[in-house]
Amino acid sequence: MKHTSIKVFALLSCIIFLCSWGFYAHKRIARLAVFTLPSELIGFYKSNINQITENAVNPDKRRYVDSLEASRHYLDADHFGLAPFDSIPKLWKDAVAKYSEDTLKAYGTVPWEIERTYYKLVKAFEQKDSSDIIRVSADLSHYIADAHVPLHTTENYNGQLTGQLGIHSFWESRLPELYADSYDYFVGKAYYLNSPIGEAWKIVKNTFSLVDSTLNIEKRVTKSFPSDRKYNYSERNGKVIKQYSEEYSKAYHEALKGMVEEQMKKAILTTGCFWYSAWVDAGQPDLKGISRKDIDTKQLEETETEHQFYLEGKAKGRMDY
Repeated sequence: MKHTSIKVFALLSCIIFLCSWGFYAHKRIARLAVFTLPSELIGFYKSNINQITENAVNPDKRRYVDSLEASRHYLDADHFGLAPFDSIPKLWKDAVAKYSEDTLKAYGTVPWEIERTYYKLVKAFEQKDSSDIIRVSADLSHYIADAHVPLHTTENYNGQLTGQLGIHSFWESRLPELYADSYDYFVGKAYYLNSPIGEAWKIVKNTFSLVDSTLNIEKRVTKSFPSDRKYNYSERNGKVIKQYSEEYSKAYHEALKGMVEEQMKKAILTTGCFWYSAWVDAGQPDLKGISRKDIDTKQLEETETEHQFYLEGKAKGRMDY
């Protein structure tokens, strides 16, 4: 019976919190990143802030139609040894030569996806393609945000190796939904990044350093917390679900000592820095009065397909959350 209840809870976790950071946090990160931008950019981004905010969850929806999408959101750094950041070549071609493309896609490609998406944004700026700037900016925000989640950098991505199944969605969805409104989002102004790929690796390395704390603190809180108060039931999207109680969530959130808030703030500022740097690398095009190009029919159809598959709840690739 106990084994069955664990399986049910895991399934509910996947259904309810399938999306990395949760739609709520991804949208907030993208929206607030707009306000880090300098005057030359903020006008364009503010005039399109609602569309950028909504599009920030598109990469998660693509997981429902593209089996290759999931690996773009994480990197199982610990798969590559005790000192992974000394072992993994930073450039994609060098990493492929060492490990093979199939291996890299199996264990995650988020730093390279950040770089790839960055140069797509540079191109969009160069072409003054407003629709692409909006779409790619939102995608870039998503991958950067995911790279700031500790459980996106480890093979033990959902606590499945340590008896902590469900911790992934707990950390990145449940806690932000409960506490993000109380966070201080003063993060400063965006600045130029000299090396997009170098910055991407810096992010992942720092995030990976938080994995042990993320897991060990949850274990410690669990040991000191009454087991009958760890979970409760509530209605969500018309379904009764089992979830971490607010009492337990508060205990874990406080024990993390601001980790979730700090990672959200870093994601906001870093997103702004990548957007700003892409604009600089594109030659600082004047975006004032730029006309919005219509999204082509094919892109509209793809977006609608992604949304329909998302509603059906049949994600492809690894079920992380």
